[in-house]
Amino acid sequence: MNVIATEIPDVLIVEPKLFGDDRGFFLETYQLQRYASAGIARPFVQDNMSRSTQGVLRGLHLQNPLSQGKLVSALRGRVLDVAVDVRVGSPYFGRHVAVELSEENRRQLWIPRGFAHGFLVLSETADFFYKCDGVYSPQDEIGIRWDDPTIAIEWGISSPSLSAKDAAAPLLSQMQNLPIYGQI
Repeated sequence: MNVIATEIPDVLIVEPKLFGDDRGFFLETYQLQRYASAGIARPFVQDNMSRSTQGVLRGLHLQNPLSQGKLVSALRGRVLDVAVDVRVGSPYFGRHVAVELSEENRRQLWIPRGFAHGFLVLSETADFFYKCDGVYSPQDEIGIRWDDPTIAIEWGISSPSLSAKDAAAPLLSQMQNLPIYGQI
């Protein structure tokens, strides 16, 4: 596998090794020792999958204090995937990484604890897979506004399809219960 560093050192792009021929392909989506040696050493405890249609934007979400790290990928279709550092005191606070994940490039994105996460569906539909190192905890879920001007994500869309909860999410500057850098 190939691991690519991003502008935020804790966020990693993983390109699993693909073995293919005229019959199809095989790839390893996770292997404990290889991922741990790449810096993804947390045990995974929950897998999730979502299906969304073109123009759907899910996010920006995180949990605190019961946080989650996520190894994400697009099993089918294409998405613009975004991780935002919201760890108070981090030198990268408010900065983001945006990566296209697709069934063609088979890339994965490692989003550590303390980062908000969201994605926009670019294809007609997308099946999106989350491998999480913490369980879902609704009482710990936090949402941050997808178009917060201080984060300045270039989504490439002005009116995405949002859930009511995501449409009403506050700006990062209005958040009270954010994770603390170095304490996650």
